[in-house]
Amino acid sequence: MFIFVCLGPQKADLMKFSPSAFITLTLSALLFFGCSSDESADLVLTNGKIVTVDPSLPEAEALAVKGDTIVAVGTAEEIADHIGSQTLVIDLNGSLAVPGLIEGHGHFLGVGEAKMILDLTTAKSWEEIVAMVDSAATEAEQGEWITGRGWHQEKWDSIPPGSVEGVPTHHTLSAVSPDNPVLLRHASGHAGFANKAAMDAAGISPETPNPDGGELVRDLRGDLTGLLRETAEGLVGAARAKAREGMTREELEKELRTMAHLAAEEALTNGITSFHDAGVGFSTVDLFKELADEGNLPVRLYVMIRSNSTELEEKLASYRMIGYGNNHLTVRSVKRSIDGALGSHGAWLLEPYADMPNSRGLETTATDEVRATAEIAKAHDFQVNVHAIGDRANRVVLDLYESLYGNTDNDLRWRIEHAQHIHPDDIPRFGSLGVIPSMQGVHATSDAPWVFRRLGEERAQSGAYRWQTLWQTGAVVTNGTDAPVEDIDPIASYYSTVTRVLSDGSMFYPEERLSREQALQSYTLNNAYAAFEEDIKGSLTPGKLADITVLSKDILTIRDEEILSTRVLYTIVGGVVKYQAQTSSDSDGHAYSE
Repeated sequence: MFIFVCLGPQKADLMKFSPSAFITLTLSALLFFGCSSDESADLVLTNGKIVTVDPSLPEAEALAVKGDTIVAVGTAEEIADHIGSQTLVIDLNGSLAVPGLIEGHGHFLGVGEAKMILDLTTAKSWEEIVAMVDSAATEAEQGEWITGRGWHQEKWDSIPPGSVEGVPTHHTLSAVSPDNPVLLRHASGHAGFANKAAMDAAGISPETPNPDGGELVRDLRGDLTGLLRETAEGLVGAARAKAREGMTREELEKELRTMAHLAAEEALTNGITSFHDAGVGFSTVDLFKELADEGNLPVRLYVMIRSNSTELEEKLASYRMIGYGNNHLTVRSVKRSIDGALGSHGAWLLEPYADMPNSRGLETTATDEVRATAEIAKAHDFQVNVHAIGDRANRVVLDLYESLYGNTDNDLRWRIEHAQHIHPDDIPRFGSLGVIPSMQGVHATSDAPWVFRRLGEERAQSGAYRWQTLWQTGAVVTNGTDAPVEDIDPIASYYSTVTRVLSDGSMFYPEERLSREQALQSYTLNNAYAAFEEDIKGSLTPGKLADITVLSKDILTIRDEEILSTRVLYTIVGGVVKYQAQTSSDSDGHAYSE
């Protein structure tokens, strides 16, 4: 594979000629290529397999881009007519080009932040995590907070002695970091683990009551274990925020900008051209707007505002933005969470957990508050997106949506984020109501080892991760990774979606797999639809934005086991190559460019 630029003869020496000679040479070059500079494309991809996700022309060999828009799709011979003296031509050499992949649910700044704190995602034991904190504490100043994310007790090789509910107590962590508060977020983001210094900083004692929608986990004696479930994590989070009050506004902004830069780099490297940011505050929207104004937002963002109903009532109307910054920032949706995650026993269930019979999970936000948010959003023509993982949470949200939909003809496209565990009676309601199940393929194969323990086999089979069944109801199923909960890698999520193969080689209810074509649509056109952007994104169609991902292998036809070795070769946003993979013949290959 290579890139070459079609230039007029002796381009490098043109300025040595007289003006008249320059004009003569330029006209000669244009005549040689058969078109004028005004008619020629700025970018052409040719000699490849281009899967458009457009039923009017499902597959092509080449496409042409003018400005930030696709102007033609067709055979290599047809597109050759669009090559002019200044056209950048990328010879795909048989590689696969697809519509720019869209992350359907993630946390943009969280992706960047994960690069700046302890990465606990690969830890195989609690002892390994304690060792990482020990090392960080030796380098930290006294009183400095140590943070990390990504631990998951179900992924450890063994359960530490003295654990409570499968999670260790804080004592070993407190011993290696007595003077530094430690807060380690669960991989799901729905629980945290704190050492004694962090709990002391937050004023948490054994007598502290559980906050609404959360739990301070205790042992049989009533002593705190350090595990903070759902909203309880916010008690320690508030203490950390207070400790950061000494930072200047410039320092805080620099930190946020670094997160945004790292997130963009990670997205582009993985072929992501658009990102649905699942819940930020108004101040973060202000930052994104500044970045868009500066031209420093290389990935297109579809942003969900997360706040309480009082603040939403005050501010929501003034924050509506569609296609701001040359289609790099859209704000027209709100996000609330009504329950937690399955891994942390926070998902809200109709029946008790199989492995914790005294619990049905947590209603993390009162249903009345979620309803108030939905009413405000509807009044201001904002989409509503509610996090619901458990079957009770999904039923409550579907009931709420149905009561507010009424007989309106409006195209609301309200979403349920995750929709992981649904009672069989509620599955058809997604299609009939037009509610979008905003799902993440990789969650099923990542969660499967403990789904059975949490739900039991009958509930797991009848209601867990029912992608194909939901698709057949007419629901628009979307895809993503929930990064940084999972790695942002769309290839891994695509693989999980089409195979349902677990790390041990077994398959998790393979009848719920999507086809290769369905899975690609879930990552492109369906995600665009879920953001009201199917007219400008999601397929390689003339008139749409030239957002394109080029892959090293044809993921639509190769064997299952080859999918995970597929690499992103190019990420193109608005006709500009934002990422190019290094190759053996390209020592100057780069990972990211603004």
